Amino acid sequence: MLMAHRFPELRLTEVGTIGAALVHLQAPQAYQLVLLDLALPDSQGLEGLCRVREVAPSTTVVVLSADDSTPTVLAALDAGAAGFIPKTANARVLEAGLQAVLAGGVALPPSLLGDVGAPAPASVTSTTDALGLSPRQADVLGLLVEGRSNKLICRELGLSESTVKTHLAAIFRKLDVSTRTQAVVMAARLGLRLRRSS
Repeated sequence: MLMAHRFPELRLTEVGTIGAALVHLQAPQAYQLVLLDLALPDSQGLEGLCRVREVAPSTTVVVLSADDSTPTVLAALDAGAAGFIPKTANARVLEAGLQAVLAGGVALPPSLLGDVGAPAPASVTSTTDALGLSPRQADVLGLLVEGRSNKLICRELGLSESTVKTHLAAIFRKLDVSTRTQAVVMAARLGLRLRRSS
């Protein structure tokens, strides 16, 4: 109901199992966003997320779960989720999280954002410029935030794997992180909104 009311421009499809979701995701029409409950009857834990990422690797996935412990959230991000919204979140938090993801950002539980709290929307140009990210590095980070694998980043940006790895190393250095998951969390803490330049 919240999605239909707050995001009327989106076409919504609701299913109750991973199996049904996979059927829809294999259909010719593309889905921009999947909201994935980790407690579906035909999957356990992050298994459903992995299955969705296999079938629809270019679709942005946001996990909804009652278990919002830090290990679960980080494991979901590591498995390719572009965000994580606790089931206990009120409508305002849910809406803000979805708006952030649809705008190219990351939705994370406040507990994972540390002292920073909920980030304010940031200008992608000024923030990425302030970080010293080149436009192409911002593109790579944007796809990383969306949960794309290196292989998909290569394909979508027309880059070699070694070039993507070089960009990721530079991004990690500039964000002062050492893993993909840490980079996604830092992007959320900074309130980055990343959309590709080309």
